[in-house]
Amino acid sequence: MDGMVKNEARQFVVFKIGKEEYGVDIKKITTIERMMQIARVPKTPEYIKGVINLRGEIIPIMDMRLRFNLPQFEETEDTRIIIIKIEDMSVGIIVDAVAEVLELTDDAIENIANFSIDMSADYILGVGKVNGRIITLLSIEKMIEIAGNE
Repeated sequence: MDGMVKNEARQFVVFKIGKEEYGVDIKKITTIERMMQIARVPKTPEYIKGVINLRGEIIPIMDMRLRFNLPQFEETEDTRIIIIKIEDMSVGIIVDAVAEVLELTDDAIENIANFSIDMSADYILGVGKVNGRIITLLSIEKMIEIAGNE
């Protein structure tokens, strides 16, 4: 026994953008908030909606629909801002709805090296398969890094 736990389960918060479902590792999420006032910041990419003041912390907000080049969408009761902490920086992402928390074992996560996808593959960790559903697991760090480099 080398102490390595094979097939460890990880929890992902699953959210919807359009008809697609995406997941982010729950350990990276600080809170999930309802939509709130977002102050626009000049000279930022279009998908950066602006910043919010959350309990005294100023947090940049990324609109996931714009990030994925999807049409704008009227916010609804279900629209949420997921606050993600990466190292010592917080970022909020706007999603259409938060669905659930799912536990996925490594077995249930397909590596996407098998698919041929353009640059978006950089920020996709893999694809989770649950009861016939396909959930694209995102590496938010990579997304934000890529966003910063564009």
